[in-house]
Amino acid sequence: MSADTAGVGEIISGQSSTRRVLLVWDAPNMDMGLGAIIGGRPTAAHRPRFDAVGRWLLAQAEALRTAAGGGPVEAEATVFTNVTPGSADVVRPWVDALRNVGYAVFAKPKLAEDSDVDDDMLDHIEVRRHTTGLAGLIVASADGQAFREPLLEIAGEGTAVTVIGFREHASWAQGVDGLRFVDLEDIPNVFREPLPRITLDALPDDGAWLPPFRPLSALLR
Repeated sequence: MSADTAGVGEIISGQSSTRRVLLVWDAPNMDMGLGAIIGGRPTAAHRPRFDAVGRWLLAQAEALRTAAGGGPVEAEATVFTNVTPGSADVVRPWVDALRNVGYAVFAKPKLAEDSDVDDDMLDHIEVRRHTTGLAGLIVASADGQAFREPLLEIAGEGTAVTVIGFREHASWAQGVDGLRFVDLEDIPNVFREPLPRITLDALPDDGAWLPPFRPLSALLR
């Protein structure tokens, strides 16, 4: 467990014994998935509204509280993100907006290709799992390699586990016993306008261009 992530968990949890419905949001991965769907950097119309996600999360917590017979359940949301050198001024307004909505933010400098936040997310989940306990776990990511086995293990303990992502990129979480999959666009009011999604089973009559998920130059990395 990383010291920084443990610190975030301790600050948020305090001395409460209330179980949590924990949302951890993998910002780099979700941004990459969204960019692949729309074919570039999202505009304001296609950026997810975190206030809408927060309201949805609160509803999930209330549903689990009711299912548990009224025991104390609290919603907690944390966004995990990388900050590339020189980009702090660009990222700061977004981070401040998240914190104003009620999200904690774990920010990590992007110093190398492997400076991702997957391990920090898993560490934070373990803090919650072994302290106040999880009434529910929601992971927003399409990274099945990092999360599939840990999430299945937690689900096997009886915890409600949900994966938020895009159906085009999260086949590992769809139709899997123990995991509930929610497409991000299915959360009410999360996007101002519908995403320009094209699937092979719903092609227009005159065909459609399907943009690459990553640049060809990525083969050289």
